[in-house]
Amino acid sequence: MGKDTPPEIQSRRRFLGNVGGMSAAAFAAGAVGLPAFSLLGDATASAAVVGPLKPSKRADKAYQFRQRAALEQKRMPLPSHPTNGDDEAYPNFVVSYSKALPHNALGEVKSAAYEALVQALKTGDPADFELIPSGGTVRQTHPQASFGFELDGSDSHCLATPAPPAFSSEDEAAELCELYWQALTRDVPFSKYGSDPTIARAVSELKQFKTFSGVSAANIFRGETRGDLVGPYVSQFLLKPYEFGPQPVTQRFRTTVAGSDFMTQYGDWLKIQNGVPPSARPALDPQLRHIRDGRGLAEWDHRDFTYQGFLVAALILLGFGPSAIDDTNPYKTSTNQVGFACFGGPHVLDLVARAANLGLKAAWFQKWAVHRRLRPEEFAGRVHNHKTGAASYAIHPMILDSQAARQVFNRYGSYLLPMSYPEGCPTHPAYPSGHAAIAGACVTVLKAFFKESFAVPAPVTATDDGLGIVPYAGTLTVGNELDKLASNIAIGRNAAGVHWRSDATEGLRLGEQVGLSLLRDYRESYNESFAGFSLTKLDGTSVTV
Repeated sequence: MGKDTPPEIQSRRRFLGNVGGMSAAAFAAGAVGLPAFSLLGDATASAAVVGPLKPSKRADKAYQFRQRAALEQKRMPLPSHPTNGDDEAYPNFVVSYSKALPHNALGEVKSAAYEALVQALKTGDPADFELIPSGGTVRQTHPQASFGFELDGSDSHCLATPAPPAFSSEDEAAELCELYWQALTRDVPFSKYGSDPTIARAVSELKQFKTFSGVSAANIFRGETRGDLVGPYVSQFLLKPYEFGPQPVTQRFRTTVAGSDFMTQYGDWLKIQNGVPPSARPALDPQLRHIRDGRGLAEWDHRDFTYQGFLVAALILLGFGPSAIDDTNPYKTSTNQVGFACFGGPHVLDLVARAANLGLKAAWFQKWAVHRRLRPEEFAGRVHNHKTGAASYAIHPMILDSQAARQVFNRYGSYLLPMSYPEGCPTHPAYPSGHAAIAGACVTVLKAFFKESFAVPAPVTATDDGLGIVPYAGTLTVGNELDKLASNIAIGRNAAGVHWRSDATEGLRLGEQVGLSLLRDYRESYNESFAGFSLTKLDGTSVTV
């Protein structure tokens, strides 16, 4: 380690340990081709094992540990899975998710196609899923994930979400109104929200809805945790530079040019509802930029991999050194040991990735098997047809008469929701958001390992043009910035137009349940003296697992 290496990087490397060397040694040991478990039956080799348990006792204890974890999950009360009743209230399925199925000229799903989808979900038979009709060449995204099992954490069917707002409700109208305004202000820098006239009009209108009665220029389009309301809109974990192993990384990203909005023409919208790939392509900004507006955040969410933001957050947090580690970590006070495979860097990185896929599966069960909530782009198509007289739907008048809808029509010539992505939303139902469920699960794991009250060193904020970062004069804590990171990644999908606000908020809560269940399964797996994981939940309450 060179003498010029910054202290925080030296600290991170000491904490992570020599992962590469360890991996090479493990590979070399495996390369000799020893049969699995061959040593367990070798009395001579077994006698040489140093440890508190004989191999047979160890095997028994390993079995008992796994059995206890499984029984603990099984004994939890089975939840109910409430729905908003839209599937039953509208037998023609015009208020349910149906993207990439065949539709009529109004964008209404053909009933036989939707019934085939539901039939496949009822039987779970892989052959029935192959019988779901397609309206084009775009395929549905993994409905069978609803029925997969996991070996860690709670089973996806044992976790629940509340029912989303119903199609004709004021809450649904409020959420679409917010999405219209988010689309209209995608290119307004977050730092200009206090002075921008379109933001001021958005605040004025949204306050008329009960859902948004407390909205202001200071909290519009933000998440609902305490951390979301402190400091810059964008989390430090999406702004600060970090090291990806030996590679230094500056968090400037590819985005699209201002005004690049899609699916505002009815013919394009209808083709995409039927599963025809888009013909349009986004114009990319030649400059890489820090996230500074809704468009940049939406595009980050367009190209990320599932746990990318949380992997980066873990690397940044590890770079803060041992003082940022949670006080429950048994190696925080050890004078002669450091954590590694347990309570060290590899442990954190592993559980973040595990939490992500568990969150994804929990969301997929709710999406396909329970709710099948239509996407905002589908709802806006109903608004357009209703407003132009092509059809009539039970839509709440507050959105039909809204300034937001008029502004969209004046700018684009339709009432369709302007989308950040040329393909619009992905081909799976809206509720809850998969990005949000992943976010809730991953930040729960990170809060369990790191000290939430630790002040983020040298906080920054993006310049208005996104070309640089400048110091932020204020104190920001790890816990608050992790909650903000989760909200940024969840709400970034809303900024793109592909999700509703409640998709994000309830997805985060679902993910948090997933993260807690994962920690619960692992809490007794360690040899170390360990009192349990302690963290603050998204609602501000403290919990020890």
